[in-house]
Amino acid sequence: MTKQANARAEQVYQAVKQSIFNFELIPGDRFTEQEIAERHGVSRTPVRDALYRLEREGYLQVAFRSGWNVRPLDFKRFGELYDLRIVLELAAVTRLCEAGDVAKLDALREIWCVPVTERLEEGSAVHALDEAFHQGLIIATGNMEMARVHREVTEKIRIIRRLDFTAEKRIQATYDEHGHILDLLRRRKATEASIALKGHIEASKAEVQKITLHMLHEARERALEELAES
Repeated sequence: MTKQANARAEQVYQAVKQSIFNFELIPGDRFTEQEIAERHGVSRTPVRDALYRLEREGYLQVAFRSGWNVRPLDFKRFGELYDLRIVLELAAVTRLCEAGDVAKLDALREIWCVPVTERLEEGSAVHALDEAFHQGLIIATGNMEMARVHREVTEKIRIIRRLDFTAEKRIQATYDEHGHILDLLRRRKATEASIALKGHIEASKAEVQKITLHMLHEARERALEELAES
């Protein structure tokens, strides 16, 4: 594929993925490659490449002879991925507290252990920093295979996890909890840090499931209203 074709496929990939993330395309919605091609003013080749990439990542399903559809959200699978994330991050806590170089976390402290007046408020920015925080715990152990698996888990739950930063109270809670975890790690309090980290992740998991279900309900209501008006 040429550089230009790659750029077009990337453009379509990002646009369709964002539509899924924003619940403009909701689970179960069907569409064709031709519809996407016309919407973005490109040929079907980059569209097909983009859609198969989204299929490999678990966002879409190809329907034989009837185009594509958005994969239903599987909360059981998300729960299992969150459980795997907890296992990885608790292992990182143990390694860091027992024999790790906790000074490697100083850069994270500069982001999260700041006065309330210096905290960021924009959800997408905090979400990006949150992913970097949790990935940073793994990277600080020096185990790059753990880091690789953690990145894969992060990508698979991003569709719902990012919603944890749509409410101001959750952003403030993230700052408070991250700062507390970092303080415990600095003092090598492995048990306390593990408890705090697990509670932090589980609270986020419960919140994003609640928000996701609410947003799905609203998206379906809008779709029904638009259908009734057409």
